[in-house]
Amino acid sequence: MAYAKLGRNSSARKALFRDLATDLIINERITTTESKAKELRPIVEKLITLAKRGDLHARRQAAAFVRNEVANEDGQYAVQKLFDDIATRYQERQGGYTRILKLGPRRGDNAEQAIIEFV
Repeated sequence: MAYAKLGRNSSARKALFRDLATDLIINERITTTESKAKELRPIVEKLITLAKRGDLHARRQAAAFVRNEVANEDGQYAVQKLFDDIATRYQERQGGYTRILKLGPRRGDNAEQAIIEFV
């Protein structure tokens, strides 16, 4: 399967998607470039599918990818939010957990902007 390199080496690209996925879980909606949003979508969908499984192994697999950041004022971490809030919301849904909305070009460099959010 082909993927966009986004002008980064593999470790920088993995770090970028870890950060974007964690931010999306915490905020449930982020603005980024269209190409980054399109590459982020399958990663987040797989994380939600893991969270829907809900066992210890799935939690550890998700925790290995998602950054260990506090998600809300209750002191809940991003992985906890993914498993407790987001996975329960999509328990009956068979995929298609995110949507990408195009915003148009960014002013500085004319890069196409998009919002990626949970449905």
